[in-house]
Amino acid sequence: MSGLLSDTWPRLTYQLRPAFRFVFKALCMSDPRYQVDVSVVTRYLAEQSQPEQERFAFAYTITVRNNGLLPAQLLSRHWVITDGDGHVEEVRGEGVVGQQPLIEPGKSHTYSSGTVMTSKVGTMQGTYEMRADDGKHFEAIIAPFRLAVPGALH
Repeated sequence: MSGLLSDTWPRLTYQLRPAFRFVFKALCMSDPRYQVDVSVVTRYLAEQSQPEQERFAFAYTITVRNNGLLPAQLLSRHWVITDGDGHVEEVRGEGVVGQQPLIEPGKSHTYSSGTVMTSKVGTMQGTYEMRADDGKHFEAIIAPFRLAVPGALH
């Protein structure tokens, strides 16, 4: 019995470690002063896509809502874009679409942007680095969302 446990334990520890990290991060973000929610709406851009050349264009509209108690400025972004073949591209940069908006409590900032993929389906996820009026830096999580050509998924 102990042989089974010792053979299994390292594998289970490795598989659970990222989940614990996420839970820890979520607990650290539970301070009501620093609460930013991100929502996303996506659409396929058929007119800008060239499927015969494996070029699929997508637009996304993001709303960043400050549900915290302090004004917060969006300083930078970090995207992880994964296509349907598992290829990963990371994008980092200042602000969003040339802006570093200061978002008051209870207010939101909405912007639109886009990406081109080489597959009909993919995902995006990431973080925004935020700075509250008290000088504290924190991350706003952008949960994974799907980009898909209509009809590509059953």
